[in-house]
Amino acid sequence: MNLEVPDYVSRCLQLAILLEVSAYPKPGNVHRTRDFSDTRYEHFLASAVAVSPYFRKAAERGILYSSGNIDASEIGIGSLIRGSVEEILSWQHGGNTLLGTIILLIPMAVSAGATINTEKFFSQHVFRRNIGVVTKFTTPEDAVAVYEAIRKAKPGGLGKAPELDVHDPRSTTRILREKITLLEIFKIASRYDSVASEWVSNYRVTFEIGYPYIKRELSRHGDINIATVHTFLKILSEVPDTLIARKVGIEKAKEISLMAKHILELGGLLTGDGRRELDRFDRMLHDPEHLLNPGTTADLVSATLATLILSGYRP
Repeated sequence: MNLEVPDYVSRCLQLAILLEVSAYPKPGNVHRTRDFSDTRYEHFLASAVAVSPYFRKAAERGILYSSGNIDASEIGIGSLIRGSVEEILSWQHGGNTLLGTIILLIPMAVSAGATINTEKFFSQHVFRRNIGVVTKFTTPEDAVAVYEAIRKAKPGGLGKAPELDVHDPRSTTRILREKITLLEIFKIASRYDSVASEWVSNYRVTFEIGYPYIKRELSRHGDINIATVHTFLKILSEVPDTLIARKVGIEKAKEISLMAKHILELGGLLTGDGRRELDRFDRMLHDPEHLLNPGTTADLVSATLATLILSGYRP
Protein backbone atom coordinates (compact mmCIF):
# COMPACT_ATOMS: atom_id res chain seq x y z
CA MET A 1 0.00 0.00 0.00
CA ASN A 2 1.18 3.50 -0.84
CA LEU A 3 1.23 5.02 2.65
CA GLU A 4 1.38 8.57 1.27
CA VAL A 5 -2.02 8.34 -0.44
CA PRO A 6 -4.19 8.09 2.73
CA ASP A 7 -2.44 11.08 4.27
CA TYR A 8 -2.85 13.06 1.04
CA VAL A 9 -6.57 12.27 0.85
CA SER A 10 -7.05 13.20 4.49
CA ARG A 11 -5.36 16.57 4.01
CA CYS A 12 -7.52 17.31 0.97
CA LEU A 13 -10.75 16.60 2.83
CA GLN A 14 -9.66 18.46 5.96
CA LEU A 15 -8.88 21.48 3.81
CA ALA A 16 -12.33 21.24 2.23
CA ILE A 17 -13.96 21.40 5.67
CA LEU A 18 -11.77 24.31 6.76
CA LEU A 19 -12.45 26.34 3.61
CA GLU A 20 -16.18 25.70 3.85
CA VAL A 21 -16.54 26.78 7.47
CA SER A 22 -14.22 29.77 6.96
CA ALA A 23 -16.16 31.19 4.01
CA TYR A 24 -17.91 34.44 4.95
CA PRO A 25 -20.50 35.75 5.09
CA LYS A 26 -21.92 32.28 4.40
CA PRO A 27 -25.58 32.97 5.15
CA GLY A 28 -27.19 31.31 8.14
CA ASN A 29 -24.23 29.16 9.15
CA VAL A 30 -21.21 29.43 11.40
CA HIS A 31 -18.33 31.17 9.64
CA ARG A 32 -15.21 33.04 10.62
CA THR A 33 -17.12 36.22 11.53
CA ARG A 34 -20.26 34.73 13.06
CA ASP A 35 -20.98 32.01 15.65
CA PHE A 36 -24.06 30.33 17.02
CA SER A 37 -24.72 30.67 20.74
CA ASP A 38 -23.83 27.01 21.31
CA THR A 39 -21.54 26.21 18.38
CA ARG A 40 -18.57 28.36 17.43
CA TYR A 41 -16.15 28.60 14.53
CA GLU A 42 -13.44 26.99 16.69
CA HIS A 43 -15.60 23.90 17.20
CA PHE A 44 -15.54 23.29 13.45
CA LEU A 45 -11.78 23.79 13.30
CA ALA A 46 -11.33 21.22 16.06
CA SER A 47 -13.70 18.85 14.26
CA ALA A 48 -11.70 19.07 11.04
CA VAL A 49 -8.55 18.09 12.92
CA ALA A 50 -10.29 15.32 14.86
CA VAL A 51 -11.70 13.52 11.83
CA SER A 52 -8.38 13.20 9.99
CA PRO A 53 -7.55 9.64 11.20
CA TYR A 54 -10.85 8.39 9.80
CA PHE A 55 -10.29 10.02 6.44
CA ARG A 56 -6.96 8.17 6.33
CA LYS A 57 -8.62 4.88 7.32
CA ALA A 58 -11.26 5.39 4.65
CA ALA A 59 -8.63 6.04 1.98
CA GLU A 60 -6.74 2.93 3.12
CA ARG A 61 -9.91 0.87 2.68
CA GLY A 62 -10.23 2.31 -0.82
CA ILE A 63 -6.70 1.19 -1.65
CA LEU A 64 -7.39 -2.28 -0.28
CA TYR A 65 -10.59 -2.51 -2.34
CA SER A 66 -8.98 -1.28 -5.57
CA SER A 67 -6.08 -3.72 -5.04
CA GLY A 68 -8.48 -6.66 -4.71
CA ASN A 69 -7.69 -7.34 -1.06
CA ILE A 70 -11.23 -6.71 0.18
CA ASP A 71 -14.68 -6.64 -1.41
CA ALA A 72 -16.68 -3.42 -1.59
CA SER A 73 -19.07 -4.81 1.02
CA GLU A 74 -16.14 -5.17 3.45
CA ILE A 75 -15.14 -1.49 3.39
CA GLY A 76 -17.15 -0.71 6.51
CA ILE A 77 -18.52 2.71 5.61
CA GLY A 78 -20.86 2.66 8.60
CA SER A 79 -18.17 2.06 11.19
CA LEU A 80 -15.99 4.75 9.61
CA ILE A 81 -18.84 7.28 9.87
CA ARG A 82 -19.60 6.25 13.45
CA GLY A 83 -15.94 6.44 14.45
CA SER A 84 -15.62 9.87 12.84
CA VAL A 85 -18.57 11.20 14.81
CA GLU A 86 -17.25 9.78 18.07
CA GLU A 87 -13.83 11.32 17.49
CA ILE A 88 -15.31 14.70 16.60
CA LEU A 89 -17.47 14.75 19.72
CA SER A 90 -14.46 13.91 21.89
CA TRP A 91 -12.45 16.89 20.60
CA GLN A 92 -14.88 19.77 21.04
CA HIS A 93 -17.90 20.85 23.07
CA GLY A 94 -20.00 22.42 20.32
CA GLY A 95 -22.15 19.36 19.68
CA ASN A 96 -22.92 18.12 16.18
CA THR A 97 -20.74 20.00 13.74
CA LEU A 98 -20.15 17.73 10.76
CA LEU A 99 -22.56 14.78 10.66
CA GLY A 100 -23.92 15.45 7.17
CA THR A 101 -20.49 16.41 5.89
CA ILE A 102 -18.98 13.17 7.23
CA ILE A 103 -21.73 11.07 5.63
CA LEU A 104 -20.76 12.66 2.31
CA LEU A 105 -16.97 12.80 2.71
CA ILE A 106 -16.24 9.31 4.06
CA PRO A 107 -17.37 7.60 0.80
CA MET A 108 -15.39 10.24 -1.08
CA ALA A 109 -12.28 9.40 0.95
CA VAL A 110 -12.66 5.70 0.12
CA SER A 111 -13.22 6.52 -3.53
CA ALA A 112 -10.26 8.91 -3.65
CA GLY A 113 -7.96 6.25 -2.20
CA ALA A 114 -9.15 3.74 -4.79
CA THR A 115 -8.90 6.23 -7.64
CA ILE A 116 -5.41 7.48 -6.85
CA ASN A 117 -4.25 3.90 -6.33
CA THR A 118 -5.28 2.82 -9.83
CA GLU A 119 -5.05 5.94 -12.01
CA LYS A 120 -1.94 7.73 -13.22
CA PHE A 121 -3.82 11.04 -12.99
CA PHE A 122 -6.78 11.86 -10.79
CA SER A 123 -9.85 11.12 -12.90
CA GLN A 124 -13.15 12.67 -11.85
CA HIS A 125 -15.01 10.12 -13.94
CA VAL A 126 -13.34 7.22 -12.12
CA PHE A 127 -13.68 9.03 -8.80
CA ARG A 128 -17.44 9.42 -9.21
CA ARG A 129 -17.80 5.86 -10.48
CA ASN A 130 -15.97 4.58 -7.41
CA ILE A 131 -18.28 6.60 -5.13
CA GLY A 132 -21.19 4.81 -6.79
CA VAL A 133 -19.62 1.43 -6.02
CA VAL A 134 -18.82 2.35 -2.42
CA THR A 135 -22.37 3.51 -1.69
CA LYS A 136 -24.03 0.68 -3.61
CA PHE A 137 -22.38 -2.17 -1.75
CA THR A 138 -23.19 -1.09 1.79
CA THR A 139 -24.56 -3.57 4.31
CA PRO A 140 -27.19 -3.74 7.06
CA GLU A 141 -24.33 -3.48 9.55
CA ASP A 142 -23.32 -0.20 7.90
CA ALA A 143 -26.87 1.05 8.36
CA VAL A 144 -26.92 0.14 12.05
CA ALA A 145 -23.56 1.88 12.60
CA VAL A 146 -24.82 5.07 10.92
CA TYR A 147 -27.96 4.98 13.06
CA GLU A 148 -25.68 4.82 16.10
CA ALA A 149 -23.66 7.76 14.75
CA ILE A 150 -26.82 9.83 14.26
CA ARG A 151 -28.01 9.12 17.78
CA LYS A 152 -24.62 10.13 19.18
CA ALA A 153 -24.48 13.34 17.13
CA LYS A 154 -28.05 14.38 18.04
CA PRO A 155 -28.56 16.58 14.97
CA GLY A 156 -31.16 19.33 15.14
CA GLY A 157 -34.27 19.18 13.00
CA LEU A 158 -34.14 15.42 12.57
CA GLY A 159 -37.80 14.91 13.36
CA LYS A 160 -39.54 11.55 13.16
CA ALA A 161 -39.05 9.55 9.99
CA PRO A 162 -42.14 7.93 8.47
CA GLU A 163 -40.28 4.63 8.17
CA LEU A 164 -37.31 3.08 10.00
CA ASP A 165 -37.05 6.03 12.37
CA VAL A 166 -33.56 6.31 13.82
CA HIS A 167 -34.86 6.71 17.39
CA ASP A 168 -37.12 3.66 17.24
CA PRO A 169 -35.21 0.64 18.68
CA ARG A 170 -37.31 -1.64 16.50
CA SER A 171 -35.68 -0.11 13.42
CA THR A 172 -32.32 -1.73 14.14
CA THR A 173 -33.95 -5.13 14.62
CA ARG A 174 -35.82 -4.78 11.35
CA ILE A 175 -32.73 -3.60 9.44
CA LEU A 176 -30.77 -6.68 10.48
CA ARG A 177 -33.67 -9.10 10.12
CA GLU A 178 -34.69 -7.89 6.66
CA LYS A 179 -31.09 -7.21 5.56
CA ILE A 180 -31.78 -3.57 4.64
CA THR A 181 -28.63 -1.82 3.41
CA LEU A 182 -27.57 1.73 4.17
CA LEU A 183 -28.19 2.75 0.56
CA GLU A 184 -31.73 1.38 0.75
CA ILE A 185 -32.37 3.46 3.86
CA PHE A 186 -31.02 6.55 2.14
CA LYS A 187 -33.37 5.88 -0.78
CA ILE A 188 -36.23 6.26 1.70
CA ALA A 189 -34.65 9.35 3.32
CA SER A 190 -33.81 10.99 -0.03
CA ARG A 191 -37.36 12.31 -0.24
CA TYR A 192 -36.67 14.71 2.62
CA ASP A 193 -32.87 14.89 3.00
CA SER A 194 -30.38 16.19 0.43
CA VAL A 195 -27.42 14.31 1.94
CA ALA A 196 -29.28 11.02 1.47
CA SER A 197 -30.28 12.19 -2.01
CA GLU A 198 -26.61 12.67 -2.91
CA TRP A 199 -25.93 9.03 -2.08
CA VAL A 200 -28.88 7.87 -4.18
CA SER A 201 -28.05 10.13 -7.17
CA ASN A 202 -24.30 9.42 -7.06
CA TYR A 203 -23.59 12.96 -5.83
CA ARG A 204 -25.58 14.81 -8.50
CA VAL A 205 -25.47 18.22 -6.77
CA THR A 206 -21.76 17.93 -6.05
CA PHE A 207 -20.67 16.97 -9.55
CA GLU A 208 -23.32 18.61 -11.71
CA ILE A 209 -24.07 21.88 -9.87
CA GLY A 210 -21.43 22.65 -7.25
CA TYR A 211 -18.17 21.66 -8.93
CA PRO A 212 -18.80 23.24 -12.36
CA TYR A 213 -19.98 26.43 -10.69
CA ILE A 214 -17.05 26.83 -8.30
CA LYS A 215 -14.63 26.18 -11.16
CA ARG A 216 -16.31 28.92 -13.18
CA GLU A 217 -16.22 31.31 -10.22
CA LEU A 218 -12.52 30.72 -9.67
CA SER A 219 -11.78 31.31 -13.33
CA ARG A 220 -13.64 34.64 -13.10
CA HIS A 221 -11.89 36.19 -10.11
CA GLY A 222 -9.61 33.61 -8.42
CA ASP A 223 -10.89 34.33 -4.90
CA ILE A 224 -11.70 31.11 -3.03
CA ASN A 225 -13.78 32.88 -0.37
CA ILE A 226 -15.99 34.58 -2.95
CA ALA A 227 -16.19 31.37 -4.99
CA THR A 228 -17.22 29.33 -1.95
CA VAL A 229 -19.90 31.79 -0.80
CA HIS A 230 -21.27 32.09 -4.33
CA THR A 231 -21.32 28.31 -4.71
CA PHE A 232 -23.22 28.10 -1.45
CA LEU A 233 -25.77 30.56 -2.83
CA LYS A 234 -25.93 28.72 -6.16
CA ILE A 235 -26.66 25.35 -4.54
CA LEU A 236 -29.14 26.93 -2.12
CA SER A 237 -30.90 28.71 -4.99
CA GLU A 238 -31.42 25.44 -6.89
CA VAL A 239 -31.84 22.94 -4.03
CA PRO A 240 -34.06 24.15 -1.17
CA ASP A 241 -32.31 23.29 2.06
CA THR A 242 -33.87 20.16 3.53
CA LEU A 243 -32.82 21.00 7.10
CA ILE A 244 -34.85 24.19 6.87
CA ALA A 245 -37.71 22.30 5.19
CA ARG A 246 -37.86 19.78 8.03
CA LYS A 247 -37.94 22.55 10.63
CA VAL A 248 -40.32 25.11 9.11
CA GLY A 249 -41.70 23.58 5.92
CA ILE A 250 -40.80 23.34 2.25
CA GLU A 251 -42.50 26.62 1.27
CA LYS A 252 -40.24 28.61 3.59
CA ALA A 253 -37.23 26.69 2.27
CA LYS A 254 -38.23 27.61 -1.30
CA GLU A 255 -38.63 31.25 -0.27
CA ILE A 256 -35.08 31.25 1.09
CA SER A 257 -33.84 29.69 -2.15
CA LEU A 258 -35.39 32.56 -4.11
CA MET A 259 -33.58 35.04 -1.84
CA ALA A 260 -30.26 33.29 -2.56
CA LYS A 261 -30.96 33.47 -6.30
CA HIS A 262 -31.73 37.19 -6.03
CA ILE A 263 -28.42 37.88 -4.26
CA LEU A 264 -26.51 36.12 -7.02
CA GLU A 265 -28.41 38.16 -9.61
CA LEU A 266 -27.29 41.30 -7.78
CA GLY A 267 -23.66 40.16 -8.14
CA GLY A 268 -23.14 38.63 -4.69
CA LEU A 269 -19.88 39.65 -3.08
CA LEU A 270 -18.71 41.36 -6.28
CA THR A 271 -21.11 44.32 -6.01
CA GLY A 272 -22.12 46.74 -3.29
CA ASP A 273 -25.80 45.88 -3.63
CA GLY A 274 -25.02 42.18 -3.50
CA ARG A 275 -22.82 42.52 -0.40
CA ARG A 276 -25.44 44.56 1.47
CA GLU A 277 -28.20 42.09 0.60
CA LEU A 278 -26.01 39.12 1.51
CA ASP A 279 -25.19 40.60 4.91
CA ARG A 280 -28.89 41.20 5.56
CA PHE A 281 -29.65 37.63 4.45
CA ASP A 282 -26.98 36.23 6.80
CA ARG A 283 -28.42 38.15 9.76
CA MET A 284 -31.96 37.07 8.90
CA LEU A 285 -31.06 33.38 8.73
CA HIS A 286 -29.21 33.52 12.06
CA ASP A 287 -32.41 33.32 14.07
CA PRO A 288 -31.91 32.41 17.76
CA GLU A 289 -33.62 29.01 17.42
CA HIS A 290 -31.65 28.01 14.28
CA LEU A 291 -34.87 27.35 12.38
CA LEU A 292 -33.48 28.94 9.19
CA ASN A 293 -29.98 27.44 9.27
CA PRO A 294 -29.18 26.03 5.79
CA GLY A 295 -26.90 23.37 7.25
CA THR A 296 -27.46 20.77 4.55
CA THR A 297 -26.26 23.25 1.93
CA ALA A 298 -23.02 23.59 3.88
CA ASP A 299 -22.55 19.81 3.67
CA LEU A 300 -22.99 19.92 -0.11
CA VAL A 301 -20.47 22.75 -0.39
CA SER A 302 -17.94 20.72 1.59
CA ALA A 303 -18.34 17.85 -0.88
CA THR A 304 -17.91 20.31 -3.75
CA LEU A 305 -14.72 21.70 -2.23
CA ALA A 306 -13.42 18.18 -1.60
CA THR A 307 -13.85 17.40 -5.29
CA LEU A 308 -12.11 20.63 -6.25
CA ILE A 309 -9.11 20.04 -3.97
CA LEU A 310 -8.73 16.37 -4.90
CA SER A 311 -8.69 17.56 -8.52
CA GLY A 312 -5.63 19.67 -7.77
CA TYR A 313 -6.84 23.07 -6.58
CA ARG A 314 -4.74 24.84 -3.95
CA PRO A 315 -5.71 28.16 -2.33
